[in-house]
Amino acid sequence: QVQLVESGGGSVQAGGSLRLSCAASGRPFSIYYGAWFRQAPEKEREFVAAISASSGSTDHADSVKGRFTISRDNAKNTLYLQMNSLKPEDTAVYYCALRYGGVVVRNAAGYNYWGQGTQVTVSS
Repeated sequence: QVQLVESGGGSVQAGGSLRLSCAASGRPFSIYYGAWFRQAPEKEREFVAAISASSGSTDHADSVKGRFTISRDNAKNTLYLQMNSLKPEDTAVYYCALRYGGVVVRNAAGYNYWGQGTQVTVSS
């Protein structure tokens, strides 16, 4: 089993920045592909970004491309999401997830482990 704990959420004004962290424990972090998803009230969970186990490949949703950056530090067992130029429409609960597999995927069903989520609120 893998346990994931997100942190770094909060309230910011539009144009501001936040850095989310996701600390993993329980099994070797470096074997897993990682991702961030988000879910706004009354909306479905949506893909934000994903990264391969070695950081050699990343994928970002069009809605965040150029503003958000996913990264990881395998030595610290931590996944990150740097969020810049935040917009009110980025307001959501953000979840980190891990999957054991050989490709970066956008489908939430492809992920085996999930964190509890961290709230991000962007005001205009």
